[in-house]
Amino acid sequence: MRFVIVTGMSGGGKSAVLKMLEDAGFYCVDNLPVPLIEKFAELIAAPNSELGRVALGLDVRADQPFEEACKALQKLKTDYKYEIIFMDASDQVLLKRYKETRRVHPLSPQGRLEEGICREREILREIKSSADYVVDTSNLLVRELKGEIERIFVHNREYNSLMVTILSFGFKHGIPADVDLVFDVRFLPNPYYIDELRPQTGNDKGVQEYVMGFSEAGEFLDRLEGMIRFLIPNYVKEGKNQLVVGIGCTGGKHRSVTLANELYGRLENQGDYGLKIYHRDVKQGV
Repeated sequence: MRFVIVTGMSGGGKSAVLKMLEDAGFYCVDNLPVPLIEKFAELIAAPNSELGRVALGLDVRADQPFEEACKALQKLKTDYKYEIIFMDASDQVLLKRYKETRRVHPLSPQGRLEEGICREREILREIKSSADYVVDTSNLLVRELKGEIERIFVHNREYNSLMVTILSFGFKHGIPADVDLVFDVRFLPNPYYIDELRPQTGNDKGVQEYVMGFSEAGEFLDRLEGMIRFLIPNYVKEGKNQLVVGIGCTGGKHRSVTLANELYGRLENQGDYGLKIYHRDVKQGV
């Protein structure tokens, strides 16, 4: 039997993950009263139980001390094997989600959202540190989150709780605020100055062939790929959940897009980490 505990920050995506697991064939239960957690584990683990995959959602509620839920989970460890997936997001993203949905935070029903989020993060600190998977949904689309959940719980691939984003951008539009590593590819000839290539982007074959026709582009990618492959396991070891690799050119439409696509192709399906690509400025001026 596979027993999964789904928890995390309110607004981090716990409910969405429970729905995804249910679609994947898991029997899902959300927020059992603490005294029933142990009894629930006994029932699903009984020899005559027909449940092969079960998910239990737990979150912070004003009327139920989360510390008691943690104690109940700790007690289960001696007799049952379970996995914990912790859903997280940055405070800024959580604030935005709450304001968009007009939901009330469970720990600050009449107070400030910031205070509730801060209190909740402190309460969940211990269970987050012991989680088997930490998924940061700050920059994840629903389909990307679904892909990660399927990778872990359907395809049973290892997961290192790291999402790598390859991000192309244009320096004239500003460096992205969330980027961890910035690489400037303005050393390559600019397709913008070739009339037939100017209206195209790095997603078009003409620009791709032009940019990759220079030996420096291939050498740059070889060196960058080697460095990223070196960094990923070390970031995982330090518990990093998000790595944003920014590749910038002047306008963010030609060289950076081409090289971001090439790097994505080299890293795709090559490791136990999530990977996505985003072209921030590719439509600027269109």
